[in-house]
Amino acid sequence: MDYTIKIGGQAGQGIQTIGDVLAKVFSRSGYHVFTDQDYESRVRGGHNFYRIRLSDTHVYAPRASVDILAAFDRESIADYGKELAGSGIIVYDSSMLGERYEGPQMLDVPFTALAAESGAGRIAANTVAIGAILGMLGFPLEPLFDILKDGLKRKDNETLENNRKAAGAGYEYSVQNCTRCEFEALSAGEPKMLVGGNEAIGFGAVAAGCKFYAAYPMTPSTGIMLFVAGKAKDYGIIVEQAEDEIAAINMALGASFAGVPSMTGTSGGGFALMTEGLSLAAMTETPIVVALAQRPGPATGLPTRTEQGDLMMVLHAGHGEFPRVIFAPGDPGQAVRLTAKAFNMALKYQIPAFVLTDQYLADTRWTLDSIQIEGLTVPNYRAGNERLDTMEQYKRHAFTPDGVSLFGMPGKTRHLVVTDSDEHNEAGHLIEDSLTRKKMVEKRLFLKLEDIRKEIGPPILLGHGSPDTVLISWGSTYGVVREAMEAMPAGKKVAMLHFSELYPLPGNERLDYLALLRGAGRTVCVENNATGQFAGLMRTECGHEVSDSVLRYDGRPFMVEELVEELRGRI
Repeated sequence: MDYTIKIGGQAGQGIQTIGDVLAKVFSRSGYHVFTDQDYESRVRGGHNFYRIRLSDTHVYAPRASVDILAAFDRESIADYGKELAGSGIIVYDSSMLGERYEGPQMLDVPFTALAAESGAGRIAANTVAIGAILGMLGFPLEPLFDILKDGLKRKDNETLENNRKAAGAGYEYSVQNCTRCEFEALSAGEPKMLVGGNEAIGFGAVAAGCKFYAAYPMTPSTGIMLFVAGKAKDYGIIVEQAEDEIAAINMALGASFAGVPSMTGTSGGGFALMTEGLSLAAMTETPIVVALAQRPGPATGLPTRTEQGDLMMVLHAGHGEFPRVIFAPGDPGQAVRLTAKAFNMALKYQIPAFVLTDQYLADTRWTLDSIQIEGLTVPNYRAGNERLDTMEQYKRHAFTPDGVSLFGMPGKTRHLVVTDSDEHNEAGHLIEDSLTRKKMVEKRLFLKLEDIRKEIGPPILLGHGSPDTVLISWGSTYGVVREAMEAMPAGKKVAMLHFSELYPLPGNERLDYLALLRGAGRTVCVENNATGQFAGLMRTECGHEVSDSVLRYDGRPFMVEELVEELRGRI
């Protein structure tokens, strides 16, 4: 069983609310769920859709084929009717659209009229639609009632009861009138967690011990700030909405220097403003975690669409030479783990660490059986005051065999904690001589880099053990490439390598992926950008030239069927 439900309509019609509620119903009933959405950069008006895929087996990406289309405007029928599966059905309200559509695939449900009759009023038309979709699927209403109770807990009992009636009315109407509904009967199972990409990054930050988050709101990263802000009171976190991105990164650096694990988040245009602050972090060896949620550029580009176009910018941002780590999670589970790891690496090595996401991953939601929280909390790498106070002299940037100096907290020790944005000596005071400059560059860069590389995890290897073709993915393309690989024709020896820990590229000690790539007759890199940025990174860093690239850069993610067709023509 594998169904896709697509809800289309205008911004302001509650499209996302319908999708979120249905996704919760299915996930809490034990089904595997994947959701994604498409919306324009407007507060009201403009066409949106929300897509839900549910299955009794794991699903990792969206399908193009639609089984149920809930149309809240004419544009949805015109644009998505052609995506309907052979047995698919379009459910709509002719009074709402001002037009009646004929055909066996059309189901006209009076959402607005049924809502009014229930006593909930026209505003509950969406509740009627949710009930109607569940009725089409033959799905029980009880899980929906539980969710309505949670969502309306601040309302009076009459409002809750009227919404229950509205859902029931929609349910009964579709059961009685959808003669073409032949969906496989669904039954409840063990509930699963439903987690979004932004939520997962925020969760990983909180679990790691983040105590300060500063950002200026920018789609699609704002959800991270909202999640952390929602946990701020319970976990003692300060969340600051800065006046701009320059202020945001400098606030986070100030908090980090003062002694607390700190983070900022933005998108490409906002990060462009942060690059001077990034170099300040590098020169002063102040830990910072940056979540960068990619969207199409240049400039404002398509602010609510997706792309993997900022890898090279993150890799080379900031003036001067200094180490950094870049993680790009492929699903919410990876997002939790890698955000916590970004904090660990930043604090341990006193460097900038990036969590590179995008609109697609930020706004998708996946079901997880659980989240592994053990090992997420980051140790306290700051030098204890007792230790510092016993030292005759403290030097913030003291030369050490591994390049990592003791990092004291200003005001918590009898010693001064001094640093400078100019090149400085071990004590943190500015210098001009060439010998100290050379030693400081080597301390910050070369002495740290080898230890950093040893902590970078290997790529995920799935598929055939001795492949003729290797599909390469990174970041948010994990799910769709995985499903495409699994759909390759029998007899084809295909594997995939997925990179979520991008830079430095991992060594070959735990997985000799370079030998695997060299042994394959064909290597194909799948990316959401126009120039094959990760393929270029591999060519530069390890000398591997991919045989082919599959690139998409129209602001939309890959669909499973589309990628399968594209790959079958190339391997």
